[in-house]
Amino acid sequence: MCGIVGIVDASGVSFPLYYALYALQHRGQESAGISTFEGTTLYTHKAQGLVAEVFNSQILQKLQGNAGIGHVRYPTTGSKIPENVQPFNFRYLGLELSIAHNGNLVNTAELRAEYERRGQIFSTTTDTEIIGSIIADALRTSKSMEDAVRLCMRRLRGSYSVVALVNGTVYAFRDPLGIKPLCIGKIDHGYIVASESVAIDALDGTLLRDVRPGELVCIDEDGLSSTQIATANRRAHCIFEYIYFARADSVMDGTLVYDVRRRIGQRLYDAKPVEADTVCPVPDSGIAYAAGYAERSCIPFVEGLMKNRYMGRTFIMPTQQQRERAVRIKLNTVRGNLKDKRVVLVDDSIVRGTTSRRIVNMIREAGAEEIHLRVGSPPIIAPCYLGVDMPTRAELIASSRDVEAVRESVGATTLAYIPLEDLVEAIGWSETNLCTGCLTGCYPVDIPGERSCHCIVDYVAGTHQADLSSFKMEKERTA
Repeated sequence: MCGIVGIVDASGVSFPLYYALYALQHRGQESAGISTFEGTTLYTHKAQGLVAEVFNSQILQKLQGNAGIGHVRYPTTGSKIPENVQPFNFRYLGLELSIAHNGNLVNTAELRAEYERRGQIFSTTTDTEIIGSIIADALRTSKSMEDAVRLCMRRLRGSYSVVALVNGTVYAFRDPLGIKPLCIGKIDHGYIVASESVAIDALDGTLLRDVRPGELVCIDEDGLSSTQIATANRRAHCIFEYIYFARADSVMDGTLVYDVRRRIGQRLYDAKPVEADTVCPVPDSGIAYAAGYAERSCIPFVEGLMKNRYMGRTFIMPTQQQRERAVRIKLNTVRGNLKDKRVVLVDDSIVRGTTSRRIVNMIREAGAEEIHLRVGSPPIIAPCYLGVDMPTRAELIASSRDVEAVRESVGATTLAYIPLEDLVEAIGWSETNLCTGCLTGCYPVDIPGERSCHCIVDYVAGTHQADLSSFKMEKERTA
């Protein structure tokens, strides 16, 4: 899971890209990068670290141009090495291509082997370089970005939202199932595409709409245009975006994430009510759930845990040891709100169980009489192959344990998960239009050794052999 952004703005893009990436920092904390284009030159700066650590005003002033893309990385494929920091750059036939990707391909190995047999040399271990190689190879022959993206959608299997900078034009496209989010906004002197609407808000822009699954968007000095490259018989929006990853103030595929989580909290009470004195969230992602639970139950909402705002998200830390050590630094108990209280502790999910166990212990040590753990997702029983760091069933506490065994392992007085049907209803999409692989073990794309749902993708006929410099798609004016 990563954060991506692309901007074309007549007043310059380096600082707007920085602010947008800052708003998307929750989507990746390992590295950050920006590419811009001015005249005939592609400028890039990227490094490991948080956005504020990688960039300063002097660096941003050197990133010249009115078009650019940016990326924050949370690694799901590829090692944690400098070579894997995005965006990636390609140069060919007088064109400069820079590309950044959010998602995860499941056929990276076979595509990489195919291109290596053809003489392609790869300098990274990420699937993003594969996407860039396919686009660059297609542009050498057809010189049409539409053809290149159509080829990507035919060849790539998995999840992908992509931004690409080709000279002074920003392109963005989303896989035909719409697994990863991507939206479009209007800013003062141009347009923006970003993983979440909070990046648009950071620039005081206006959210226009989501990039449609299978759609290619083009932003240049003339404005915004788009074409539909592929259509599918269903969608497969990542359910974990609503549960955990997206910021609560984001609007994704027409839905405010905070409202989804508040409705989940209400249904958590309906599913298994309990007598208690306080409702306490695990901050920050549990706050909206707890607000909904307190609203429905009429039990007072009280903060029993305080978060160190200078800590990152423990879930997306790259090693289990780092996640475990971070919990006590990240959270501290408010003893006066917990002592001798029957506490409903509300969290978004239980993945490995380590964090939940430590938090329950902290609250018990603070003097809580009872701890009733309520979870805003069903049990996570299967790996995610499409962009979330849950690689093996052995790591998932609920994969081989029933609810009572999980309760005993984390040490709660009682434990209840939201039922899948209630979660789906709270989100507002039908289950057939959500990726629930981590909850059901059934995936929207073919993955060897796993069950998959049947999806049909059709490809829309389009222009071929068009010159890239004059290529114009069917205009869709959104201003």
